[in-house]
Amino acid sequence: MAKQTVRDLDVKGKRVLVRVDFNVPIKDGKITNDNRIVSALPTINYLTEHGAKVILMSHLGKIDHKDPEKCEAGKKKNNMAPVAARLQELVSGKVTFVPVTRGEELENAIAAMNEGDIVLMQNTRYEKGESKNDPDLAAYWAGLGDLFVSDAFGSVHRAHASTVGIATHLPSACGFLVQKEIENLSAAIDNPKRPLVAILGGAKVSDKIAVIENLLNIADKVIVGGGMAYTFLKAQGKEIGTSLLEEDRIEMAKEFLAKGGDKLVLPVDSVVANAFENATEVKTVSNDEIPAGFMGLDIGPKSVELFKKELQGAKTVVWNGPMGVFENPAYANGTIEVCKAISELPDAMTVIGGGDSAAAAIQLGFKDKFTHISTGGGASLEYMEGKELPGIAIIQEK
Repeated sequence: MAKQTVRDLDVKGKRVLVRVDFNVPIKDGKITNDNRIVSALPTINYLTEHGAKVILMSHLGKIDHKDPEKCEAGKKKNNMAPVAARLQELVSGKVTFVPVTRGEELENAIAAMNEGDIVLMQNTRYEKGESKNDPDLAAYWAGLGDLFVSDAFGSVHRAHASTVGIATHLPSACGFLVQKEIENLSAAIDNPKRPLVAILGGAKVSDKIAVIENLLNIADKVIVGGGMAYTFLKAQGKEIGTSLLEEDRIEMAKEFLAKGGDKLVLPVDSVVANAFENATEVKTVSNDEIPAGFMGLDIGPKSVELFKKELQGAKTVVWNGPMGVFENPAYANGTIEVCKAISELPDAMTVIGGGDSAAAAIQLGFKDKFTHISTGGGASLEYMEGKELPGIAIIQEK
């Protein structure tokens, strides 16, 4: 857990740079999900209530600096102005949006701030040096403030100028969101109540090699579903039709199967279809009998019951990745049933590691039935891999 939190800083009258994660979905200039903005409010409100001058920084989307046309299109698409408008609706203090990332306009806006005011600067990724942790850019941004607060959990696994560089120059602390994330993930991964059951889904084994490896060492059971399960089934010598397969990962899957033994649990049946889109035939089959020309798109009912059985008695559950193509109602049942089964476990700590599984839980109405749903898919995944998160490590080291 981070040594220094925002409560440890004397913020009154100080210019406090806060790295938040306002990387929200925007369509036609409108924010379609403001969860990441709402998640940052406890830290923002604490700072304004304690007399800080709050300068917010965030990335939004991707900017291709290699292609001038794409770069300009990216800037137009990923402008922070809609975020500033939504933030103003959520806080009581004054919010000033500054549409630049450096220069006189930004400096003057900060100089004019009163205690409790908020300035939101333009998308940090407008700066080419942001993702490269350019030392001059980090030093410039640090010069705009007196203190730094890291509260963008979704970005702490990236060593960028706004997540790591600034912290090398200023007294720094973690915000309440990052503190909450680390406390929950640490309780689930580093010091879990047992049995610890991990459920992994999603499309590719290659995305989660290190996670599987680490969890096989620390979990009591590792349940694998989703598209990645078919590479494991192929490694067992089963025919999988046209199901998703990473042929270059079959040998690794064999190694995991040998290492995991009974600890590694795979689905036993699948909902299969003769096409990913516009299928004319959908049926449920045993994973020993997937027909040629059919692909697995969800776990079947026997797999659901097997996974429920493996979850019985669990005291800690970590879930990352859906069980099927849950965006399509025809293939959502496995994810719904697993989500429901986890949420109904008595006296268990239940953690969703962000990403698609978090989206699924929220979309399916289970948001309030889990102990913790992470706001950072990539960061939580790297935490589960046992990796150091640079944006937190820099604060712990100071």
